[in-house]
Amino acid sequence: MLRSPSGGAGHGAAATDSGLMSIGTVLNVLREEFPEVTISKIRFLESEGLIEPRRTPSGYRKFSAQDVERLGHVLRMQRDHYLPLKVIREHLEAMERGEAVPLPALGRQRDGETVPEAAEQPTAARIGRAQLLAAAGIGEEELKEWESYGLVAPLPDGAYDAEAATVASLVVELGRFGIEPRHLRALRAAADREAGLIDQVVAPLKRHRNPQTRAHAEARTKELAALTVRLHTALVQTALGVRLP
Repeated sequence: MLRSPSGGAGHGAAATDSGLMSIGTVLNVLREEFPEVTISKIRFLESEGLIEPRRTPSGYRKFSAQDVERLGHVLRMQRDHYLPLKVIREHLEAMERGEAVPLPALGRQRDGETVPEAAEQPTAARIGRAQLLAAAGIGEEELKEWESYGLVAPLPDGAYDAEAATVASLVVELGRFGIEPRHLRALRAAADREAGLIDQVVAPLKRHRNPQTRAHAEARTKELAALTVRLHTALVQTALGVRLP
């Protein structure tokens, strides 16, 4: 049985009378563990066949507790193991057949291979260039174009942080609607400005002499990032005069 993204708590309250949830309710449930998940991300995973929510006669998505559980498992595999969607799909299919499939160990990426890290020295997760290309389903030229627009950027060692895979997936999804990478430079600039604003707020915490206060800066950064993402979504909806289902 897949582990619930929120440990099983709150599903009864979040569900509708029929036991099904709207995509907005699912988003709130998932954000307990995945603060940066978005409705676009959920829709993208659906388009990739990783979840299959029911549809009402008017076309609205309705998710069961099992759908939410599966979503949590997919997001966990992306966050903790940085697996391409193809591998995640194969892993889920194997689990449904009752097969035990071990997941790769975490570690730094070097020359396309995972180099395990000592447990007492955790490091920021990385994804290799080849893995990023496979996860996004793109070629070298496309990735170079994205880099030229600042949508993704390699780290000094040539690898990428884990969020690069999420960015790549969303760029691909937007491309299906005719939105080209060059059109996304404004979003990149806006994200940089938002990040700068958050950094100004947490900078005093990062410089504090108390180690606990400095550690609190990371939690505050995540909290502010989640709030700015929600605000950005609300502002876009207001500007377009629409409400996401």
